[in-house]
Amino acid sequence: MSVPHDFDVLIVGSGAAGLTAALHLADHVRVGVLAKGGLSEGSTAWAQGGIAAVLEEGDTFESHIEDTMVAGAGLNDRRTVEYVVENAPIAIERLARLGVPFTVDHGALHLTREGGHSHRRIVHVDDATGAAVQRSLEAAATAHPNITLVANHAAVDLVTGRHGERYSAEGHVWGVYALDRETGRVELFTARATILATGGAGRTYLYSTAPRGATGDGIAMAWRAGCRVSNMEFMQFHPTCLWNLDVKNFLITEAVRGEGGHLKLPPGVPNGGHRFMPDFDPRAELAPRDIVARAIDHEIKRFGLDYVHLDISHMPSAFIREHFPNIDARLISLGIDMTREPIPVVPAQHYTCGGIVVDLDGRTDLPGLYAAGECTQSGLHGANRLASNSLLECLVFGEAAARDILAQWDRFPAPPPIRAWDESRVSEADEDVVVQHNWREIRRFMWDYVGIVRTTKRLERAKHRVDMLRHEVADYYGNYRVTADLIELRNLVDVADLIVRSALHRKESRGLHYTLDYPEMLPEAKDTILVP
Repeated sequence: MSVPHDFDVLIVGSGAAGLTAALHLADHVRVGVLAKGGLSEGSTAWAQGGIAAVLEEGDTFESHIEDTMVAGAGLNDRRTVEYVVENAPIAIERLARLGVPFTVDHGALHLTREGGHSHRRIVHVDDATGAAVQRSLEAAATAHPNITLVANHAAVDLVTGRHGERYSAEGHVWGVYALDRETGRVELFTARATILATGGAGRTYLYSTAPRGATGDGIAMAWRAGCRVSNMEFMQFHPTCLWNLDVKNFLITEAVRGEGGHLKLPPGVPNGGHRFMPDFDPRAELAPRDIVARAIDHEIKRFGLDYVHLDISHMPSAFIREHFPNIDARLISLGIDMTREPIPVVPAQHYTCGGIVVDLDGRTDLPGLYAAGECTQSGLHGANRLASNSLLECLVFGEAAARDILAQWDRFPAPPPIRAWDESRVSEADEDVVVQHNWREIRRFMWDYVGIVRTTKRLERAKHRVDMLRHEVADYYGNYRVTADLIELRNLVDVADLIVRSALHRKESRGLHYTLDYPEMLPEAKDTILVP
């Protein structure tokens, strides 16, 4: 029997977007925040870099806007870019008031520079900005009497009118069904308004810097409920993930290149030690991520390498340890001294630039449903995200969604009676190996066929495999009691399908979508919009 929980506003996701929205709402309404695992296990806490904002004398909003548009290969919505950039300094100020201990230099915020930026405009907390932001937001949310934080609850599906005791097809969202991972029961969470802040879909790929839970849950749930999804072909691959046989998914922040790190060929190949990025782009290591990732991928494939080198050892040791204390400590524990030797790196999936279509208020296509952060396609990133615009998007759109909900509050009716979760016709899963095998298969073929460089033939092969898996997973889901792994697998299959369909639809190379069959960029930039 489903256990019901009722809030005024329900937020799915406990990272920067979700907690920002909760804090803006909580003085006025009762807020519930669901986390699939622990409250701090999302992508926010993993962010090493920082937050982009115009704070330096000589920098301008127009410059930040243009840098964002250039990185996004012209696919950005300029209104969205202007809105986010102009609200960035205010968002930083709010975080500082919450106690985020931003790194300072001579009494002023220390600003670093990252690839694609024309100025120093990245505020940071050493090289662990996301963790500091998460701690401060979480502490403020925990202290607020109107916010209830609910950990270890994996959302299964959005609750709409079709789940009402009196059936309705009008599509209003009234909350979610969520699996209590400790009891194994699916519980009902209802609310007048719901915000999806569930992060990206990085775990669709074999190699990713995203946390274990980044399985595209919000995107898949919104799609199944009837929301449009856009630009899913634009998967950002971070150029520099640590190559290590024992440690997976450790990101070497963009700021290492921003502060002078060079990408070089390793010894043992022709021209070993050569700094190769100037061969690909005049901006060298400060080129946008898609260009750097493709360059590394090119050199790895050309020489049959496992990795290339990222070398900042020519900078003073004290400078390196002051700027990158956490990375330095982690690498030292693995036997790598970045002050004396290069770091072996490979590209890895890093950010989902597409997602649920939202407007400037975070509204989706469905009444009662909002979304913010990496699960959305707001128009900010276009065909490629500019470094350190991601946490910024979470902060700005988390507040925007909250503000619109409060402004429209009288228009949100109370939820109707909703049917409890029905599992009377399912049995316990008897072959978990099926779930695990399919999970591994998706991540492998997505990496091989839908990675940094694509072809139509490889995409068609991926589509064939996705179609087979969708039928298999749907049959499994319909017959067995849900588990956290099955929920994630179902979402991964849906998201993989959206990525492949979007990639097949785009007959050009733009930003993060690079295909050998259509290497040129078309004169007109158009979003890929999929309609359920």
